[in-house]
Amino acid sequence: MNTTRRAFLSSLSISAATSAFARDWTGMNPERYPDPDVISLEPAFDKLVQGNAPIRRLHTGMLWAEGPAWNGAGNYLVWSDIPNNAQMRYLPEDGHVSTLRNNANNSNGNTFDFQGRQISCEHATRKVVRYELDGKVTVLASEFEGKPFNAPNDAVVHPDGGVWFTDPGYGSMMDYEGNKGELLLKEAVYRIDPSGKIEKVTDELTKPNGLCFSPDYKKLYVVDTGEPKNILTYDVVDSVKLGKGKVFAVNKGALSDQKGKGGSDGVRCDLDGNVWASAGWVGDGFDGVHVFSPEGKRIGFIKLPETASNLCFGGPKRNRLFITASQSLFSLYVNTRGAHFC
Repeated sequence: MNTTRRAFLSSLSISAATSAFARDWTGMNPERYPDPDVISLEPAFDKLVQGNAPIRRLHTGMLWAEGPAWNGAGNYLVWSDIPNNAQMRYLPEDGHVSTLRNNANNSNGNTFDFQGRQISCEHATRKVVRYELDGKVTVLASEFEGKPFNAPNDAVVHPDGGVWFTDPGYGSMMDYEGNKGELLLKEAVYRIDPSGKIEKVTDELTKPNGLCFSPDYKKLYVVDTGEPKNILTYDVVDSVKLGKGKVFAVNKGALSDQKGKGGSDGVRCDLDGNVWASAGWVGDGFDGVHVFSPEGKRIGFIKLPETASNLCFGGPKRNRLFITASQSLFSLYVNTRGAHFC
């Protein structure tokens, strides 16, 4: 927990030499507390760390795990295994994992609205859908200005009932995660009004991906997984529009990413406005979760053995961080709470 920046950076240079002592992720040989892979880069991170909590691999066997979302009423986590065309469910009371939905239209991001209904971004159909409490499926968004969306990616809800989502098109760029086809719209971020009207709120990002609101809903954070791989922040105007975007943080070239090829994907805020961002595509010493202060300073790092795609806070107290990472699902109890309920 008190690992210094110098010690952390030094550890990266010897990671190859220590590969023979790789962590046992089966849980049969637990790590000594504090967990050595929960790394403080600045003192501000120390208070967010639960010193006697380990990183745990809860499940593995997916192809590309994405879109974790916590259902408070049902006390379960849902996430997507996009290539396997399934939505998965984790029950914390006994660790049971099952398939919640098969033939999920290669869904990616998931969330729940204020009525407890699941909202999913479907690659295969290029739609944003809502699962009603009676089991029916309602299409919330399928096209804009007469053209189908590229492949909706991630979504968040606002207290006014609006649903905000990103549309970078990854699911239509390959058959592995959807149906390969032409992208007919500029990549953008959209808002679905409770009336059903859809508005484009920004298209200045190359590949808008993960997104989340600040604790007070006055800011929106959006990850651009295109170049230059920034996390941008926008002022939310009148709850329905965005002001001019500003660079909040740059993950490319950070920590062990000497070639500048890595970046973030999913993001979530805690109650204090810190931004927790998944990261990957570099390797040991970069892949995992990067934590930024409200001012955009990197303060902590959770090291994982796989590229992390997305994350969310969950559990009855919202103090358990769930992380989808390539083929696995991980969790870590933290000494803070998620800003929002899923």
